[in-house]
Amino acid sequence: MRIEVVTLFPALIVQALRFGVLGRAVERDLLQVGTHDPRAFTSDAHRTVDDRPYGGGPGMVLKAEPLSAAIEAACAAAPAGSMRVALSAQGELLTQALVRELAALPGLVLVAGRYEGIDERVLERAIDREVSIGDYVVSGGELPALVLIDALARLQPGALGDERSSVDESFSAARLDWPHYTRPERFAGRRVPAVLSSGDHAAIERWRGAQALGRTWLRRPELFARRPVDARQRALLEEFLRERASAHDE
Repeated sequence: MRIEVVTLFPALIVQALRFGVLGRAVERDLLQVGTHDPRAFTSDAHRTVDDRPYGGGPGMVLKAEPLSAAIEAACAAAPAGSMRVALSAQGELLTQALVRELAALPGLVLVAGRYEGIDERVLERAIDREVSIGDYVVSGGELPALVLIDALARLQPGALGDERSSVDESFSAARLDWPHYTRPERFAGRRVPAVLSSGDHAAIERWRGAQALGRTWLRRPELFARRPVDARQRALLEEFLRERASAHDE
């Protein structure tokens, strides 16, 4: 997959591409990422990319001309069929389902805004979709773009040490993850749940399923609206709730 990022801070993107799963995906050429700085498309001596907003108010707005030219350059470098996505607080919420949808594309052009925002005419004529990583405000679109790029990198075949990781992890099935443990067996007076060292793979799978459903019910119940429980999952959830109530009674 190829991703072109339009950003005023290319170094911020480039430096993050060196680490972890993301760095491995780039090193193995599973993911290619290019950057395009709107400053390179200015014509004045100060390389001006922003101006005061019409109608007054605080802050500055990214100018249409250099930003549009940078997006055009990014599109020329991206594969045919790539989608143009602006990282924006007004966009649709980024979910694992949306990540999978975007990962199926040949490429993406990601536009990282700054300051008070992007001239609306650029969004109208040069952007296919707006995406938000959450209901909060950050200083620019670079970190949200990196969040999306990292999520996409994890879905590239060969990027993870075990391909099951991208299937089993949180939100892949609109559920939170189950608890994880490793050695030592006892830490700070607490033991690893006995089922995990039992060798009974069916029991382990059942325990993990119940824990994932229980955590989702306790922490993110709205996820059940996205994917309701079936009869088997309902039984696992009820089992989790009974065990939790019993533990609290002791």
